[in-house]
Amino acid sequence: MYAFDYVRPASLADAVKALGASEENRPLAGGQTLIPTMKQRLAMPATLIDLAGIAELKGVRRDGNAIVIGAMTTHADVAGNADVKAAIPALAALAGGIGDPHVRNSGTIGGSVANNDPAADYPAAVLALNATIITTTREIPADSYFTGMFKTALQPGELIKAIRFPIGAKAAYSKFEQRASRYALVGVFVAHTGAGVRVAVTGSGAGGVFRSAPLEAALAKGFSVDALKGAVVPSTGLLSDIHGSAEYRASVIPVIAERAVAAAR
Repeated sequence: MYAFDYVRPASLADAVKALGASEENRPLAGGQTLIPTMKQRLAMPATLIDLAGIAELKGVRRDGNAIVIGAMTTHADVAGNADVKAAIPALAALAGGIGDPHVRNSGTIGGSVANNDPAADYPAAVLALNATIITTTREIPADSYFTGMFKTALQPGELIKAIRFPIGAKAAYSKFEQRASRYALVGVFVAHTGAGVRVAVTGSGAGGVFRSAPLEAALAKGFSVDALKGAVVPSTGLLSDIHGSAEYRASVIPVIAERAVAAAR
């Protein structure tokens, strides 16, 4: 580690002001990614702006036909929230399967979505459920938000306030996890509504989370496990690393998608 300043603003306005004071300042959510990268000197912010004291960034509420989750709501709180479990059980189940108890009680949904780790779980839910990211300056639809590995549409000085998830999808998430980290080697979130089928894949894309056109096309003909029989996901654009080649991931994605469809409710 190295020397850096630390501030803990009590309001969102103060946090935005502190973040805008320097391009070298960084917001701190749960710290599950930022702190380890700082220890490795892969991130060297001048000032850490701790968002943990901002009450308006926490909590879950039902707003009409949507569930709105504050950016600083922990994974454990999402997993245990009665409204989430009743309205979007797939999202609650996903949150309950992130990392270990320490990670679930420290990590936040806003931090995960802002970081956009290519193996994170939440981005798949955001993309498949066609959620909206509400920031301090605007609202960003999911299809426009994720722009590449560890990249998003967020601009300098812009913070996520909340994420709005529409209610009404028949949905589920399934993942083949890397056992040591519990990150997704392949994760597939399927969602079926009156507007159509959306399938988001995490842990496999060289550019991060992505929608799978072949799987969506197959499920549009019938939202069933049988509809996915023979579905082929191309290996082009998929990750190859020590855990699995692009070809391996391409072969596993349809299998995990079948499990998700079988679990959807």
